[in-house]
Order: sequence, then C-alpha cells, then structure tokens
Amino acid sequence: MKTYILLTSIMALWGLNVSIIKILISYFPPVSITSLRILTAGITVFLILSMMGKVRKPSLREVWYIVFGGLLSVVSHHLFLAIGLTGTSAVNGGLILGAGPLLTAILSSILLRHKPSGIQVLGFLLGGAGVTFIVLSGNKGISSLTPGDFFVFLSILSQALSFIVISKASKTLDPRLLTGYMLIFGGLILFVMSGMMEPGGLKGITGAPAYVWAAFAASAVLATAVGHMVYNTAIRNIGPAEASIFLNLNTFFSLAGSALILGEVITINHLLGLVLIVGGVISGSGALEELVLRKRRKENSKYFQKDLSK
Repeated sequence: MKTYILLTSIMALWGLNVSIIKILISYFPPVSITSLRILTAGITVFLILSMMGKVRKPSLREVWYIVFGGLLSVVSHHLFLAIGLTGTSAVNGGLILGAGPLLTAILSSILLRHKPSGIQVLGFLLGGAGVTFIVLSGNKGISSLTPGDFFVFLSILSQALSFIVISKASKTLDPRLLTGYMLIFGGLILFVMSGMMEPGGLKGITGAPAYVWAAFAASAVLATAVGHMVYNTAIRNIGPAEASIFLNLNTFFSLAGSALILGEVITINHLLGLVLIVGGVISGSGALEELVLRKRRKENSKYFQKDLSK
C-alpha cells in the first residue's frame, strides 16, 4: 500500500511538472532546457545515493541496460514527444498518451509473460476511458491523423519498452542507481542533440527571472530526480504494467496544475473522468485484489481462531 501512495504522490508531482515545463520553454529552447534539466536530475540522484552509500560501477551486462533504458526512456521518449506534440492536436496527443498503460500491459504479457487478471484488464480499460473523457471535455474534438500522431505513439512505445528494460535491469541493479545512470547518459545525448538542433540555445540563460530558476530546480530535483527514482523502484516492486496504470492520473493532475499555476478551469466533466481514472488505478494496479486478499486472510484467521477455541 505504501508503494501505491508514493506513486500517487509522484503522479501529482508529474502533473504539476507539465505546467512548470510550459513556463520553462517560454524562456528557453525546449531541447536545450530539457537536456539541462535531465542532467541536473541525474547529478541530484548521484548526490543522494552517494550519501546513502549506494553508488557502484555497473557490470558490462548492466551497462547495456543503462544504454537501452536511457535511449528509450530519456532520449526517444522526450524527443519524439516534443516533435509529435508540435504536429498534432492536444486532443489527439492526450488520447494517444492515455494508451500508454494498456500498451505497457500488452508488452509485459508478450515480453515478460505476465498475464494481467480480469480485474486488472478492467482497470486498464477504466483508466483509458477516464483519460478519454477528460481529454474530450476540451473545446476541440478529435482531428484527423497526422505525422505528429505517429511520433507521439513512438514516444509512448519507447516509454513502455523502457519499463520492460527497467524491470529486467532492476533484478541486479538498484533501480535508483539505474535511474541516475540513465538520466546522465540520456541527458548527455540530448545535450549534444540540442547543440545541433538549437545552436546557441543556452545563450543568455542567466537572464531568466529568479522564479523561473526556482521552477527549474523543482522540476529537476523533485519531479525528475526523486520522481523517477520512486517510479522505477515501483516497477521492480509491483511490475511495469501495474506501475504504468498510475500514469493515467497524470492527465487529471496536469489539469489541476494548469488550474493552480496557469489559471485554467476544471469542469465537472474533468472530475467525472477522475472518478473513472481512480477506479482504473485501484483495479489495474492490483490494489483492489490486495484488499480482497487481506480481507479473506482476516476472515480465515478469525475462523481458525474460533476452531481452536472450541
């Protein structure tokens, strides 16, 4: 249950982080500031783990996991998402991103031979329905498919595959340390790419107001560093498909962040979508089954104690 509470808290952080990133890219080129944010997060992870005495050199096998995980989770996911969202509607992008947990469940079934239960399948469907309900509550409807939609799909495919890699790598490598290595590796790749895509992108970087740097620090340290450390640990503890179902909460929390930070409006339709998402998270994450099992154990324990007293 502790893992579920932590994941919900991280989803709230990531949802608020969407509004923070909107602030950052209004002052800096997107790829350049993203690479700097991810590198800062990676350094933060290593500082935290150094104080805990958890830093060590990875084995050759673990290096391959770091490389593939960094390319998928950091480079491909962020790059394809940035390209895709500039070439599609917000509705299409939101709906495609909402399919991420279901895609992760499918890949887990195929690659990890992890078959979800009927209750979990219902949870994935409820979560997807909740995301759809919230996204379609906007003013714009679904537009025809564009090349941008394909890049958004590649973004969530990369992310889903990275969850599989993280699940395998965390059998021997602490997922928190794996997070640090992936962030540093992926951040360096993005930094090199930003130099080619956005020449001189970080010139005049010191001219941003203090509140922008405060937003940058919160995004890098809390959302990216701590957030990914907790999330990747949850992948090891409860599985990639079960952890991914919590991503559906991002849709609502990003709306809440927009309302708090950017002054946007939350409607009754958004709240109804949240109800579906929460129902999906409780079912799809395995929390509902865990509660049922606990109740049965308590009942069996009571019956057992009664039999002993006779």
